Amino acid sequence: MHISIVPEVLFHIGPLPITNTLLTAWLVMALIIIGAIIFSLTLKRMPGRIQAAIEGVVEGLLGFFETIAGSREAAQRFFPIVATIFIFVLLSNWAGVIPGVGSVGFHEMREGKESFVPIFRSVFSDLNMTLALALITVTLSHFFGVIAIGAQRHLGKFIMLQSPIAAFTGVLEIISEFSKIISLSFRLFGNIFGGEVLLTIMVFLVPYLVPVPFLGLELFVGFIQALIFATLAMVAFSSFTVAHTEQH
Repeated sequence: MHISIVPEVLFHIGPLPITNTLLTAWLVMALIIIGAIIFSLTLKRMPGRIQAAIEGVVEGLLGFFETIAGSREAAQRFFPIVATIFIFVLLSNWAGVIPGVGSVGFHEMREGKESFVPIFRSVFSDLNMTLALALITVTLSHFFGVIAIGAQRHLGKFIMLQSPIAAFTGVLEIISEFSKIISLSFRLFGNIFGGEVLLTIMVFLVPYLVPVPFLGLELFVGFIQALIFATLAMVAFSSFTVAHTEQH
């Protein structure tokens, strides 16, 4: 039974260590890119069943994010990046339950003892991955805020020198931005790593029919976590644009 909170390094490209979680992330990104290219090349004016189903899902997601962003315009503005985050997190989570992920690997000697190294592992069972995605999301929210209302007005929410109370409020706003990063990263990491541990234990104890319901549960949890992360990303993007635009 293999449970490790730290991803295993498979090899190096120069000084860059390539872990099993990073390798899985690359494969998921390659799948998304190839799928997007194939879909764009096969688009038809009169859609078939597959194209109609995909367009229905996209329209449904756009309608859902419209309720989050508060307006159709804001939802359409941020939909490409938010939908990409949703698809990447969803497929990364679902890739973690594919047979062989986390269980196919090799043994090597580390620190004087033999240890098992899986070749592939669930992407977001690595805190580095969730932290990186959270940093990207929060950084983009500030970038969109600067683009929408200008650097001076955007920074004015965090640097307020009108009074001691205003200055303290600005400090609280800065702290809240760091808490967003922590919240986004640890929420996704905790759920995915916990699911990986649960599946590993169940497969080890009862390796046949009993783990099947847990696999279904992990697929559902993976979808919910992807939707939650994308929703919070849409909230972060729109909060610095729509609200401030209306205010000013």
